[in-house]
Amino acid sequence: MREDDAVTDQPAVSRTSARVAADLGEVTLSPLDGRYRPAVEGLLEHLSEPALNRERLRIEVAWLLHLTKRQVLPGVRRLRDDEVHRLHGIAAAFDADTVLELKDIEKVTVHDVKAVEYLLKQRMAGTSLEDLSEVVHFACTSEDVNNLAYARLVQRAVREVWLPAAGALVEQLGGMARQYRSVPMLSRTHGQPATPTTMGKELAVLAHRLQRQLSRVRSADYLGKINGATGTYAAHVVAAPEADWEDVARDFVEGLGLTWNPLTTQIESHDWQAELYADIARFNRVLHNLCTDVWTYISQGYFTQLTTAGSVGSSTMPHKVNPIRFENAEANLELSNALLDVLQQTLVTSRLQRDLTDSTTQRNIGVGLGHSLVAIDNVRRGLTSLDVDGAVLDRDLEGAWEVLGEAVQTVMRLHGLPNPYERLKELTRGRRVDAAAMAEFVRGLGLPEDTEKRLLALTPQSYTGLADRLVDHVEPAWHPSADGLEDVDLVP
Repeated sequence: MREDDAVTDQPAVSRTSARVAADLGEVTLSPLDGRYRPAVEGLLEHLSEPALNRERLRIEVAWLLHLTKRQVLPGVRRLRDDEVHRLHGIAAAFDADTVLELKDIEKVTVHDVKAVEYLLKQRMAGTSLEDLSEVVHFACTSEDVNNLAYARLVQRAVREVWLPAAGALVEQLGGMARQYRSVPMLSRTHGQPATPTTMGKELAVLAHRLQRQLSRVRSADYLGKINGATGTYAAHVVAAPEADWEDVARDFVEGLGLTWNPLTTQIESHDWQAELYADIARFNRVLHNLCTDVWTYISQGYFTQLTTAGSVGSSTMPHKVNPIRFENAEANLELSNALLDVLQQTLVTSRLQRDLTDSTTQRNIGVGLGHSLVAIDNVRRGLTSLDVDGAVLDRDLEGAWEVLGEAVQTVMRLHGLPNPYERLKELTRGRRVDAAAMAEFVRGLGLPEDTEKRLLALTPQSYTGLADRLVDHVEPAWHPSADGLEDVDLVP
């Protein structure tokens, strides 16, 4: 029985559909393979079907090398240097022709991992390695190979593609926070005018939140196992009872740059994947919050959008410059999270010692990360087109002197004046207060001269507290680390 979700009986393609496909050229079902392809290109190296089969082959080669090096199997000889090099060459030579060859083998085996095993044996046939043919895939269930292949592929996709893109976005956002750190802006809590802030501080809040999620993703564990059909090393022990199979397995898994999982069923439990996808989904949700906030600032006129020659905002209203980058990002983040949420929910459950719900689920990891990458790309391009309109910000602040009521009543409390909150509430609640009305109120309080002078000098534009300084909590530069990610002798 094939250990994946594919069916052998493929539906017939109608002649009409085939003719339309031919007329249209290359037709794709997913936009990730069509209009969004440039944003996700890097994932193909790690999370495509050919990438999975290439990594399976690399794992099979690495396991054979490990067993011969450790000398744990009776009668199995050590490899000569030229034989080690030959095995490396088999793994390194995986190309488009190999992909087609594997498809042909799989038509016979009706099993994708077995096809990889047979391919390796065919490559060893007729060489000095032929006597070691049956050591290939020794004591392995398919999931021993699959879990290690997926762990390394996801590890590389996240560290080499997703994290650099996400990190560049956060660094760009941090730069904007520093640029606008001193630009005062009227806050809105519950949509109503509130204590002023700065545009830079508000962008810094989002950058700081995103940085925290990136740190979690960067420190993620990637687990692996190689312990047989139900995780007991049963076949291993029968074949070579003198070997310390737990040590052999630990050494192999850790040598791949992964964390060894000592207790599993037939499958590695995938909990690490659920943890990772939850963290990426949380990053996506914070980024979604950024999109909705920036969209709102654009609608308020706080941000203007720079245009390019020939661009069109609306097909019928020529004056419009639509915030499409942020709207597109919102939708892609929602699609990404729909998949990432399914992945983390499905992958932590496997009936008894094994079911195949994880097989088709894991084939969509690249799609989940892909939609996140499309969103990141759109946000980055959207942020590049923004410029703050200081006149609009100043106009809103000038029309909201009532927000100084918080400062005045706080000073009144400090000096023991009666009913400060209630008196400011009577002055300001539900009404607009201008500079003259606020000054008249302050002068009537009988505060000490220096305190009165300080309050009279206060404006909505200057009532921003430590907002400017708080921006410094955003790291000036954030770069993902690839520490510990090595080729571990899988290729020469």
